Amino acid sequence: MGFFKRLRGNKSEQTLAKAQAGGAGSSGGGGRPKRRWYWRLTFFLLRWGAIASVTGAALLAALVAGYSYFADDPLKAGFGNSTAKLTILADDGRVIAEKGMRRNHVPLEKMPQHLIDAVLATEDRRFYSHFGVDPRGILRAMIANRRAGAWVQGGSTITQQLTKVLFLTPDRTLRRKLEELLLALSLEYRLDKKQILELYLNRIYFGRGNYGVAAAAQSYFGKPVSDLTIYESAILAGLIKAPNYYAPTRHMERALKRGRVVLKGMLSVGFITQAQYNEALANPPTLRAYLPSESYGYVIDLVVQRVGEYGLNSQIDMVVETTINYEMQGVAQKIVSDNMDQHGKKYSAGEAAAIILDTNGAVKALVGGRDYKKSQYNHAVTAKRQPGSTFKPFVWLTALELGMTPNSTVYDGPLQIGDWSPSNYNNRYHGDVTLRQGLAFSLNTVAVRLSEWAGRDNVIKTAHRLGIVSKLQQNASIALGTSEVSLWEITSAYVPFANGGYSARPHIIKSVRNSHGQTLYSVGRTDWGRVIRSKHVAQMNDMLMTTIETGTGQKGSLTPHQAAGKTGTTQSYRDAWFIGFTGHYVTGVWIGNDDNSPMKRVTGGGLPTMIWHDLMLYAHVNKQPVMLPGGDRRERDSGGDIVAGGRSLFDSVFGGLFGDSERRDSDLGTPDSSRSRSRDPYSTGSTSDERRSRRERPARQKTWLEELFE
Repeated sequence: MGFFKRLRGNKSEQTLAKAQAGGAGSSGGGGRPKRRWYWRLTFFLLRWGAIASVTGAALLAALVAGYSYFADDPLKAGFGNSTAKLTILADDGRVIAEKGMRRNHVPLEKMPQHLIDAVLATEDRRFYSHFGVDPRGILRAMIANRRAGAWVQGGSTITQQLTKVLFLTPDRTLRRKLEELLLALSLEYRLDKKQILELYLNRIYFGRGNYGVAAAAQSYFGKPVSDLTIYESAILAGLIKAPNYYAPTRHMERALKRGRVVLKGMLSVGFITQAQYNEALANPPTLRAYLPSESYGYVIDLVVQRVGEYGLNSQIDMVVETTINYEMQGVAQKIVSDNMDQHGKKYSAGEAAAIILDTNGAVKALVGGRDYKKSQYNHAVTAKRQPGSTFKPFVWLTALELGMTPNSTVYDGPLQIGDWSPSNYNNRYHGDVTLRQGLAFSLNTVAVRLSEWAGRDNVIKTAHRLGIVSKLQQNASIALGTSEVSLWEITSAYVPFANGGYSARPHIIKSVRNSHGQTLYSVGRTDWGRVIRSKHVAQMNDMLMTTIETGTGQKGSLTPHQAAGKTGTTQSYRDAWFIGFTGHYVTGVWIGNDDNSPMKRVTGGGLPTMIWHDLMLYAHVNKQPVMLPGGDRRERDSGGDIVAGGRSLFDSVFGGLFGDSERRDSDLGTPDSSRSRSRDPYSTGSTSDERRSRRERPARQKTWLEELFE
């Protein structure tokens, strides 16, 4: 304030001197002259600007001091805001992986200088000259974003980024931004630049569950941080902007391109020489050689996802015990990858997936794709595709539960339902066939006739009862597997055929414990009781074994193990499946393309069955052959009808309507095969007399299963 008084005094003396010198030219007879308006404005701005600056500085200092006092110790903070250590075990206790925050800390002195320079060149070039917030950087980012018309640069300093990791939530609010600014200033006040940079490099996220440069260096390149090359350091520095997008395991070429941008930035600020730049480009890095345990990529991702879905506290260390067989998983991934590498290009097949379950629904191996390094999309769990003929067992089972048998006759011939006319794979028809033959050779018209006779809603109920969870469309083509499902759910729906008719909830986690051994989650009950009568299990296994013995799945023979299964091929060869089982395991295989483009005549009985055979062959090493449920009965009855009281099940329900020689429903077969050939080719195979007879037939009583699951 004294400055302004002195300024006014000096000005007054000058004015008085001018007045005295001016004599008659002065106004007011020696009175004080009136100052011009701009002088008054200048005095006002200087005075109150100084007051506001001093007050603001004092307030800011008080806020920074307050945040510094009440905030957590930055050297210990941050662990509670990130996923804690997650140890994933195989079924025998061997460690599959460790995910989440690592507790190891690498001093800045043990990090190569080119790694530090790469991070500074990419994230904060003025790190050593600003005070935690960089006004120039913010202004530069605003101009760049304005010119680009989009968000292309950020103005956050390394100090600000560190405060987000240590103290803040990811909410984007004005209050959080203000807290970030104050905490950044506080951090600069409490720590020196070296400490801030060291803390940042040990806490920042680098993708794939890796926090800190040490974990990232080991995960991506299989080496300690001190051995990183300049290009490897550039790739790690480039990950900070978008860890998942630039992850080299996800898209190596994208990561290399990002690394080149970082190298160019290092060159432009003089962190590396032109010779070093050229040498780095000439020797691009490669990912580490993946160990057998690292074929667990899809398993690890699914386990982490499931733990999150269970609502467990992610801020504590946990040990997850899975159902995965360590060796089987590694071999399964190799079998799928090798087969696709050998045959994929030939058949224009881009992707494959497989899953192996035991008869209790426990996942023993899970292959979500042909190469986890190229694509982390889990085709076994997440992808939903049309299952084709692998859906037909649910149609056949429904027919059995309504009174038919494997030897019941169905007419295989042209069929018209509205504007739709289903046809067989090779457009050939076989006339009257048994249910066993119809399933073994995957006859489409037989499947549709059975579905229409049994009722589409009953077929859908059967599928849901056995384990299908996806919504199924109640249309005529439901029998041909046109409603999309995942490999995970349809494979699990075959488990009741393998275990004698009991439901089995598919699961990959057995238990979750904290670091003190306390159980946080247990899988609990996976068997929810019988869903198929034992005699129907025997009949289904009878027919599904025929598929492998003489039908479309002959490449899946596992002698001396009894095996059964079903092939599936969708329209235009877009999907190819094989789901099969023994008394030990149920395995499903899918092949197709992510863009849903057709393959070159890949059927379920071809490459999928070959892969299935190789998977099951390894899975059954040192396994004693066991009969499938009903397999011993099948041998005793020599493939005949399962009888009840000396009469077939068909006759028990329908009373031998057409006599002993013609046990068929009028919708499914024709009383006279020769006469059927002269009918309208789009007929359902029923005469008017037969249809009238069907209408006059007394209503059939519901079975106990229909009443139970209605």
